[in-house]
Amino acid sequence: MAQQTDPNMKRIVPVAIIIGAIIILAISWTSITVTIDAGHGGVLFQRFSGGVDEEKVYSPGLHFMAPWNTMHVYETRKQEITESMNGLSSDGLEVIMEISLWYRPGYESLGLLHNNVGPDYLSKIVMPGLRSATRTVIGRYKPDQLYSKNRDEIQNEIKEETEKLLEDKYIEVENTLIRSIKLPAKIKNAIETKLEQEQKLQAYKFRLQTASKEAERQKIEAEGKARANRIISQSLTDKILKEKGIEATLKLSESNNAKTIVIGSGDGGLPIILGGNN
Repeated sequence: MAQQTDPNMKRIVPVAIIIGAIIILAISWTSITVTIDAGHGGVLFQRFSGGVDEEKVYSPGLHFMAPWNTMHVYETRKQEITESMNGLSSDGLEVIMEISLWYRPGYESLGLLHNNVGPDYLSKIVMPGLRSATRTVIGRYKPDQLYSKNRDEIQNEIKEETEKLLEDKYIEVENTLIRSIKLPAKIKNAIETKLEQEQKLQAYKFRLQTASKEAERQKIEAEGKARANRIISQSLTDKILKEKGIEATLKLSESNNAKTIVIGSGDGGLPIILGGNN
């Protein structure tokens, strides 16, 4: 007689299989999934099928992968480093410069960066590149030129030199900023004294120019007045003066003030006015 199968077992086995699968999935979840945060990109290392996938970059979000593979995550946002370094000027004097660099790894070339340089690319290529570029630019100038020259020009030169050094290293250079420039105390004092003297000289030249312009203005004004006086003097003939005198006498005679007018007794035949008290 055939043995009957327990109906309870038929129900228990599928449930046990499901529970086991859930437990296995929970245990292995972290090894078969990876979450890439915003502002980051992933590079997959395939242990048994070709190593680093240089062509594909995994975007932010949840990704599944075989548990024997590894996802390397890189920050792709703009980042900043600040470095203080010394260099020699064109005349061999030591200059200390503090400079900041803004950079980012090239998103599309993250696979190449990982395969050829690795996650420690900052210490391997970025910092050495910045140091080399800065020292190259420092070596082009004398200390007083570094101290007084437009900083934007020097910053652009450092940026350009850094870009050349990192051109084929999968790094994008955003910008550079000089934080400070420190020179030997004697050199700094000499430069400051020289700049102060130059400023005083410029101020003195400005005062001389102002005084010269004022003297020229006064000369022109005086010449103008002299010409006006000559013209007036030449136009004032005896006849005109008599006419003006007669006009003035007529106006006075019309006044209500008591007066006596003697006709023809003044200089040139002009009338004399006596009295005139209010």
